[in-house]
Amino acid sequence: MSDANGKAPADLAARAAALDTADELGKLRDRFTLPDGVVYLDGNSLGALATGVAARIAQVITHEWGTELIQSWSAGTWWTAPERIGDKISPLIGAAPGQTVVGDSTSVNLFKALVGAARLARPGRTRMLVDAATFPTDGYIAESAARMTGLTVTPVDPSDAAGAMDEDTAVVLLNHVDYRSGRLHDLAALTAAARAAGAVTVWDLCHSAGALPVGLDEHGVDLAVGCTYKYLNGGPGSPAYLYIAARHQGAFDSPLPGWNGHAKPFAMTPDYTPAAGAVRGRVGTPDILSMLALEAALDAWDGVSVEAVRAKSLALTDFFLECVAAYVPAGRVESVTPAEHERRGSQVSLRTENARAVMDDLISRGVIGDFRAPDVLRFGFTPLYVGFADAERAARTLGHIFG
Repeated sequence: MSDANGKAPADLAARAAALDTADELGKLRDRFTLPDGVVYLDGNSLGALATGVAARIAQVITHEWGTELIQSWSAGTWWTAPERIGDKISPLIGAAPGQTVVGDSTSVNLFKALVGAARLARPGRTRMLVDAATFPTDGYIAESAARMTGLTVTPVDPSDAAGAMDEDTAVVLLNHVDYRSGRLHDLAALTAAARAAGAVTVWDLCHSAGALPVGLDEHGVDLAVGCTYKYLNGGPGSPAYLYIAARHQGAFDSPLPGWNGHAKPFAMTPDYTPAAGAVRGRVGTPDILSMLALEAALDAWDGVSVEAVRAKSLALTDFFLECVAAYVPAGRVESVTPAEHERRGSQVSLRTENARAVMDDLISRGVIGDFRAPDVLRFGFTPLYVGFADAERAARTLGHIFG
């Protein structure tokens, strides 16, 4: 028996089994709690539950909050959590310690970064270049930040961004990976182009951190933000992070000067003096339950290199695309994710008619991806817990739906 395109399903299933057997990262699946019988390909929206999180949060609730009460702020681990967890994220985004602080949402951190970038920019510049296909909230925040700082937003396709940067460009906001298509943009080249034009860069890492090497320090990025509930598996609504390059920390002027970012937060003075370092990116009281859940979730990365994760990610997405070509009748889906490795993140997006209904059918059959309007099926491959058999089953199930 063969599929609609002439390839025997048993051949692909056997290859998937062999690839999983040889996969050095395959054992990491045990670091996560996943329901039996489910193929989870939506980790680019919400990562799976790391096994150590439940016990850690139980300890926080019953002992640190329940018994120690307010003493946990001073004698425990609470007060220093934003910078401590930031340093835990830093190796995953290619940053030295002391440049990443955790807290608030991605939107709030993006607002801080964009206004801060505008205040760092050379005087007299008037334009803020913004990824034209960016996640809507990034666009909303950029428009507001531009109005506040006297800049004008200029939408640009990242492929054309380098050519659009000139002596009038103050700030450049780009996504490392496009959330709809999975297209990976050239962070190194675009950052170099912005630096040559004298502009300040802000990168959104939501769909790249934890999936591929980023290299913030190596490539001279100025500011970056990202969420932690996707490939970093921090949990629903887990706090985001803000990266402030060390060379900018002394001049970074946050538009949200909260007491947690004060040099002497407990002095309760009426005048604001920013703390030294990335700590000045803090604002208000951290969400401790979510913060410490994230810290426990990051333990899943112990002993894991981002380079190994990237290699598996590319192998998984290559294999999934091969299986889709074999199982799905020709013409029923079209990949909008670039085939070239250097242009692909860790997801595959397929365009099809009735995409929402197709995704609902997939989910009912135990394959969880997601839908993006108007016609995209989106599949995120999280190499810490997704295997090749998952990719094969997902493609085979999609073929059954179209069969």
